Amino acid sequence: MISKTSLLVIAVAAGLAAGACGSKAGGAGAVDYSVSAQRNYEKGIKELEDKDWLAASKYFTFIKSRFPYSKFAVLAELRLADAQFGAEQYLEAIDSYRLFIKFHPTHEMVGNGYATFRIGEGYYKQLSGDFWMFPPSSEKDQSSTEDAANELKTFLDKYPDSPFRDKAKDIIKQVGKRLADHEWYVARYYWDRGKPMGTVLRLRRLLERYRGVGYDEEALWLLGRAYVAVDMNDRAKLAWTELVNKFPKGDRASDARAALPGLASKRSK
Repeated sequence: MISKTSLLVIAVAAGLAAGACGSKAGGAGAVDYSVSAQRNYEKGIKELEDKDWLAASKYFTFIKSRFPYSKFAVLAELRLADAQFGAEQYLEAIDSYRLFIKFHPTHEMVGNGYATFRIGEGYYKQLSGDFWMFPPSSEKDQSSTEDAANELKTFLDKYPDSPFRDKAKDIIKQVGKRLADHEWYVARYYWDRGKPMGTVLRLRRLLERYRGVGYDEEALWLLGRAYVAVDMNDRAKLAWTELVNKFPKGDRASDARAALPGLASKRSK
């Protein structure tokens, strides 16, 4: 079976051959090459805006081939990555953005963080959603999710003035929620199977890394219970005291208040 990437390469090659003859077919992917690099670049940008990723790829590939020393040839490399991204070929796009950064480190679109941001966004876009026929995303391996988080955090650290920071922060919140979902799932998995120390380790990681995404109250309550189960009552007291102080009106705060005196009595025995 021919991959999407192979089909794109074949189509681009066909487009170049057609362009050499000055022909232009109708429909998606159709191109009409011009005699200048700038004009072809403008046409490619228009195709990006219209989401005709194939036609855009043809224009940018044509520029690289026919006008290799033009400033638009460098821009065409970046826009080819954008076309791959738009076509949901995220791995290919990530590789293309990395190459652009490597070979054009002083370019404006590297300096403002655009290429680096798109790498992180590309990892995020690869994350699968939940579908009723398959296990929830929280139960799956989170390697790609962690890649997205790491790339976007690197971006935020490296480009403090980038115009793409707000969007990166929004994505990081979504990625953080997904990673927190996974930590909670694993913590509950250990707890339900009578392995409280595994629950402790997972909940501590959840609370250290993913505060504020919706699990804090429940995580502190279960953490206290897990500490009690492994005879670490002093730490259970700390967890439940924090729960009471931070969520005084929550249901779990009431549970914690009721449980705290029992810890004191156990310690006195």
